[in-house]
Amino acid sequence: MRMRPTLSWTPTEDLPPGTTDPGPVADALSTGGVLVLSGAGISTESGIPDYRGEGGSLSRHTPMTYQDFTGGAQARRRYWARSHLGWRTFGRARPNAGHRAVAAFERHGLLKGVITQNVDGLHQAAGSEGVVELHGSLGRVVCLSCGAFSSRRELAERLGEANAGFEPVAAAMNPDGDADLTDEQVGDFRVVPCTACGGILKPDVVFFGEAVPPRRVEQCRELVREAASLIVLGSSLTVMSGLRFVRQAAEAGKPVLIVNRDPTRGDRHALTRIALPLGTALTTVADLLAIPVDAA
Repeated sequence: MRMRPTLSWTPTEDLPPGTTDPGPVADALSTGGVLVLSGAGISTESGIPDYRGEGGSLSRHTPMTYQDFTGGAQARRRYWARSHLGWRTFGRARPNAGHRAVAAFERHGLLKGVITQNVDGLHQAAGSEGVVELHGSLGRVVCLSCGAFSSRRELAERLGEANAGFEPVAAAMNPDGDADLTDEQVGDFRVVPCTACGGILKPDVVFFGEAVPPRRVEQCRELVREAASLIVLGSSLTVMSGLRFVRQAAEAGKPVLIVNRDPTRGDRHALTRIALPLGTALTTVADLLAIPVDAA
């Protein structure tokens, strides 16, 4: 029997209430050396849904796991049909005020780096350069046989050619770019192989149930060691892949601040949680620091 990944978290202790004062975030940034850890919540204002929180996709959708994807051709057909449709919307998403504020903080030399749990590439699109994509990127595809990388846009063209007339209407889109389709809508969708070796293609993202590459984890741990403080933006910290860096920072005595509307699994390690929308909070912080944020 396969173990399902941890998808939800329920507080088992009384956590301090959030505040609406972003001043502590401005204070931390003003001293520099800040490491940002971002999650799905920073991208909701770009039209990409969250996994958790009010209206989160986990209430109706179980993400594809690595075990399911590699375990059968039908699971891969279902994934690529849904992801092919979702990519059309996902690929059109643009950075919002939160992403642009983070890029502005980096330009002014206030950040040690950005670790993002998101696979949408919006930090880079906003101008951030020192970004570690903890869970990979939907913009790349990797072959599980030969390891060759290719462009997602190129794959979208190939899938479109192989599935002419595939135009179902999705019920919703999810944070991983996976659109909600029924089995009937998926039908006999054709999956295309690697052009180099004919192997199985997978988005270059870490699926639920798949481990983050050890070298990437160590790169993030080194950033935590070098940082003066850690600011979490829009993550519930439900899964250990992000929570471990919060724990590392707290154990090292580094200040941890969280900007998230809802309580998180890392609240007990944080000095405070600011319960504001990310765009509002970060543009306010930029104003406090007199740092201009690029217009949309």
